[in-house]
Amino acid sequence: MTATRSRTRVPSACAATPPHRLRADAVRNRERIIGAAREAMVEFGAEIPLDEIARRAGVGNATLYRHFPDRLELIHHVTLSVMDRTADKAECALAEEPDAFQALRRFVFAAVEERIGALCPLLSDGVDKDHPDLLAARERLEGAVEALMGAARDSGQLRTDIAVGDLMVALTQLTRPLPGSGCTNFDRFVYRHLVLFLDGLRAPARSELPGAAATLEDLRHG
Repeated sequence: MTATRSRTRVPSACAATPPHRLRADAVRNRERIIGAAREAMVEFGAEIPLDEIARRAGVGNATLYRHFPDRLELIHHVTLSVMDRTADKAECALAEEPDAFQALRRFVFAAVEERIGALCPLLSDGVDKDHPDLLAARERLEGAVEALMGAARDSGQLRTDIAVGDLMVALTQLTRPLPGSGCTNFDRFVYRHLVLFLDGLRAPARSELPGAAATLEDLRHG
């Protein structure tokens, strides 16, 4: 039987608030640079030339360097962008979907679209993982995903022997492979396997999982 629940409104998640300290054109340029960098780094890796990112963003090199003095600063903000956008999608799914498992399903597909697996190589490239902004973004993302899973679990639709870490590992593995993998047509299989994965999350579970449920803390400490 499909379980439903009342919608929880989370205005901050579904209506982004733009920065106020920059002029409108500067804000647009900054967002275009981050967006272009996010797409380019997912496609080619963190070492893609910055002038190629500027070209994709439709800005000059001087504009890029005015906003982001070096590569690590740009990677830092790309990482924040991916985490914030993914958290937005989790919060909006929980707020807008009356069915708890459908909310989780909507988020899973959205997270794959964000290519969250690209965060792993970016964060291993000299970025300060303990920067306050990254810690805050990670805490928000974890809380949003835990709320989604908790609602689906409380509705009786999500199996009880998994945790957030299990979900994020699967999403990372289903994200586009790292550059140079040779899997040029990988994307056409992702959504097929995503549905298989979601079916495996449903309660009642048909098999017992080995080991213990993985938390995000487990993932951080290997």
